[in-house]
Amino acid sequence: MKPPATKPPAVKQFVQLDKYRAAYTVRGSGRPVILLHGFFGDSETLGGLADELKSDFQCFSLELLGFGDSEKPDIKYLVEDQVEFLRQFIEKLNLKDVYLLGYSYGAWVSAAYAIAHPSDLGYLGLLAPAGIRDDSFVGKYDAMKPLLWPTPLIDWAIAIYKYIAPLRNDRAGYEKILLFRTTFKTQPAATAILKSRLRPEDAVDTVEHEIHRITTPTIVVAAEQDETIPYWHSETYAKTVPNAEIEVVPDGDHGFIRTHSTEIAQILKPRFQARNRATPGAIEG
Repeated sequence: MKPPATKPPAVKQFVQLDKYRAAYTVRGSGRPVILLHGFFGDSETLGGLADELKSDFQCFSLELLGFGDSEKPDIKYLVEDQVEFLRQFIEKLNLKDVYLLGYSYGAWVSAAYAIAHPSDLGYLGLLAPAGIRDDSFVGKYDAMKPLLWPTPLIDWAIAIYKYIAPLRNDRAGYEKILLFRTTFKTQPAATAILKSRLRPEDAVDTVEHEIHRITTPTIVVAAEQDETIPYWHSETYAKTVPNAEIEVVPDGDHGFIRTHSTEIAQILKPRFQARNRATPGAIEG
């Protein structure tokens, strides 16, 4: 399936929280839905999904701390830092009975938020959710470690590989390396997160032991061909979060948030609308 046609990005807005500035976009009107992007993302990562939902909901696409144009402090970027950042954002914009929708790393943050602040949320959507400890990840990204090094020698090597890649039929590999390098140089959160989780004992803020405490109505959406977040991670959420549902998007890989936004919206809308009917009168932001 081809990705949907590219639309102009929404106008980015900014709000000063207690310590840090938050960047976000808004689409639509109605009950508030906050969308949280993944590890290499920004406010446009879930732009297609926001466009699918905006006729019925007011979609806030928040750039998490250290990502996009949100503040980039020199911190370790634990999930609890993102939870507090999100809490301040919700409070600052006076959003009530929020529907929280997170993708990959953003779903990890969303689950942690639902554990810490259940009274803020009316519904929880977890799309290809990270946040489950998985020791098979250890060593998986070792080849990326040199991309974290600040030396310009890495940039020179990548520039040289640009001309070698076509000879090796590895244009996609070159583009992936360039994307990672650019992200690590511009998004300190991605660098800090990767550096701090290189060993099993570094998984200090995964949520598998706490998600049984989530009381918010929850839907987990997995991609059938996801090679980044194994299906059993989604299954763990679905089996452990009380009364959670799970749906699988056929033929989707980890990028399904872009390529299958219509299908994902078709899964979410009836559940959101049913919740709307059950809890009318939420205050809009």
